[in-house]
Amino acid sequence: MSVLPPFALLVVCALLGVLLDRLLGEPRRAHPLVAFGRLAGWLQAHANPAARQCSPATRVAGLLAWALAVLLPVALAGWLRLRAGAWAAVIDVLLLYFALGARSLTEHAFAVSRPLVAGDLGAARQRVGWMVSRDTTQLDEAGVARAATESVLENGNDAVFGALFWFFVFGGPGALLFRLANTLDAMWGYRTPRLRYFGWAAARIDDLLNFVPARLTALSYALCGAGRGATRRALACWRAQAPAWDSPNAGPVMAAGAGALGLALGGAAIYHGRIEARPPLGEGALPRAADIDRACALVGHAMTLWLLLAALAALLVSLK
Repeated sequence: MSVLPPFALLVVCALLGVLLDRLLGEPRRAHPLVAFGRLAGWLQAHANPAARQCSPATRVAGLLAWALAVLLPVALAGWLRLRAGAWAAVIDVLLLYFALGARSLTEHAFAVSRPLVAGDLGAARQRVGWMVSRDTTQLDEAGVARAATESVLENGNDAVFGALFWFFVFGGPGALLFRLANTLDAMWGYRTPRLRYFGWAAARIDDLLNFVPARLTALSYALCGAGRGATRRALACWRAQAPAWDSPNAGPVMAAGAGALGLALGGAAIYHGRIEARPPLGEGALPRAADIDRACALVGHAMTLWLLLAALAALLVSLK
């Protein structure tokens, strides 16, 4: 039996999970998400046949497929955690390590900024294309830096803070729930004719799970912004710009992050051959290669803030 109070033990597990992610990164071979992606692809193929893709009733099939893909593994993880006794902490650490992607996010970002600094625009375009869904083949240096910076800010919530939030709420199974739900949103949550109805549940549930974490992420970016007036600017950008953004959660995160960095992000981008006129984000200069690294540092500082506040809360609870 642990000598630590439950929340204090959870904070220790969070620190160890973050440390594992920092040291090891995501598994290079036999990543569990590869198997999960295959399962999701199989479910989508069988539960969303072409003949029913235009029927609103397909939303029910999408919800059932989501429950099968996500709730069963989460329930199994919860059952194992309850049965594990003193080993439950080990399960929590491993599940959080699986759910986090902080090091992977930084590695992808550096793979863009390094060739961009070296003047290899072609390589930078290719690597940023692995991070975003927009067309990157014609981007100039500022366009590549803008796409990568936006991706780092948005995925800071998806790869780090959302998992940490649900970990602090429900332990390892909570982090697993968030990671699997977020993955299904990335696979099914598109408003295309094929997925408009089938992916509805995946998109809406991801929005729900992200609602609180996204706003805490935006607040953390604002608090961790460097330079005079960064916090005030970030909060102002969040308040003024986020409502115009399509995503109810990406808007606050990216607007606050852009404001904290003093950068002008957003604007037109090409998706699937069409130009989308996206609202502006932040204010200031156009981003450069160095700003991609600054965005990574902002995510890192915000993650440190979360862990410090969690440790302080655990200490206060322990003293009661």
